[in-house]
Amino acid sequence: MTLEKKKLDIVWFKRDLRTLDNKSIEFASNSGNLTLFIYIFEPSVLNSFDTDLRHVRFIYESLTDINKRLKKYSLELKYINSEALYFFEEISRKYKINNVLSYQEIGNNLTYSRDKKLAKFFQINDIKWLQSKTNGIIRGLKSRKNWKKEWINEMKSKIVSIDFQSINKQKVRIPKTIKLYTSKHLLDKNFQPGGETYAWMYLRSFFKSRHNGYTKNISKPSQSRISCSRLSPYLTYGNLSSRQVYQLFSESSKNRDIRNFLSRLQWRCHFMQKFDDEPDMEFNNINRAYDSIREKYDENFMLQWKEGLTGIPLIDACMRCLDQTGYLNFRMRAMIVSFAAFNLWQNWKNFSHHLAKKFLDYEPGIHYSQIQMQSAVTGINTVRIYNPVKNSIDLDPNGEFIKKWLPELNNIPSENVHQPWKMTIIEQEMYNFKIGVDYPRPIVDIDHSRKEAMNKIWKIKKTSKSKTLARKILKKHVNS
Repeated sequence: MTLEKKKLDIVWFKRDLRTLDNKSIEFASNSGNLTLFIYIFEPSVLNSFDTDLRHVRFIYESLTDINKRLKKYSLELKYINSEALYFFEEISRKYKINNVLSYQEIGNNLTYSRDKKLAKFFQINDIKWLQSKTNGIIRGLKSRKNWKKEWINEMKSKIVSIDFQSINKQKVRIPKTIKLYTSKHLLDKNFQPGGETYAWMYLRSFFKSRHNGYTKNISKPSQSRISCSRLSPYLTYGNLSSRQVYQLFSESSKNRDIRNFLSRLQWRCHFMQKFDDEPDMEFNNINRAYDSIREKYDENFMLQWKEGLTGIPLIDACMRCLDQTGYLNFRMRAMIVSFAAFNLWQNWKNFSHHLAKKFLDYEPGIHYSQIQMQSAVTGINTVRIYNPVKNSIDLDPNGEFIKKWLPELNNIPSENVHQPWKMTIIEQEMYNFKIGVDYPRPIVDIDHSRKEAMNKIWKIKKTSKSKTLARKILKKHVNS
């Protein structure tokens, strides 16, 4: 006689690593069904081209925080070490899965392909997969015409209220065929720590005082580390929902700094929507008229750029800062991409994965849109080639940021630190410094490479093919 399987609901945490404003947990609190809380550490994702230890550590810290909160109610989140499909196949042998609760993941092709396979498995096995919208992104959107209005309505909608006491406390036994994730990840103080607790600390401190000077300091490499919200990793991994952030700040929208911050919150979701509508941009130029340029890969250029040894101080300081902290403000991100794409004339595909690994807040939907925009292969955006020397002088006039990350330049006066290669022999001797020995000479001529790049880009931009495709792109992604 075959025993009837127990019915089970599964709350699958993905990029929604929070206990508040979480519709999946709300479902569990209302259903009363036997419920399993899981996060799946998938080997294919952990070993993928865009995952780094900094991401895994942030996720682990976020899960640890969730578990502390759940354990107050005698609940537990299980860390699964398996491919997702294998886990669901194995758990379905022991239990009758009624519902899988998760949020839609605006991920890369790897996770999207996995989700399509799972959707088929769930359909075949009569399992309901209830996926909540992420950050107001509308999957399968036919037109962007009223997107902004719908996004604002979503942001203003009621925040989910959860009664944790009412969640079914009965234990779920994980089959022995499923491995649990047991690795430990120690806190690295150079990086922002993951989890709701820290997310709310950053959110409240920005709301209380740090937003003062947001507009003034947003482009400055040093000051932005305080004046910017620093919420991006917490939004990326769902420690906070965009709705929580929007509703906290919207009542203060008359404040210019707050208003500018909220516009960037909407901007962030706009690009995620764009990526969900056109995921091919992970692999191909948005405007295919630019496919014929930047065909040569220069390994030495890329290595020097990655290691912060280009001989251009602000570029190198940014690359070393990013490597050690996982954070750069938007202007500096745009500048290092611009330098790689224009001055070094490298295809964005040659460096997008490296930056994905380095950005703690790596969000595929923003990442590929922005890299293509800053590489000028969309055909619809203004061609911007950032001058790293001008940005250095304007945004880090005393070389504070440069000297912090390039200690070899500590003794160089502020007026020389932006272009140390221009120091005379006498000046170099005076400061016990030798260009080409203590710090490299520039690997390219900034002005000459900029002019060459601009000519090449505009040659394509002026073609009828580029213009025709640009009109189609604008029509598809227009907002109102």
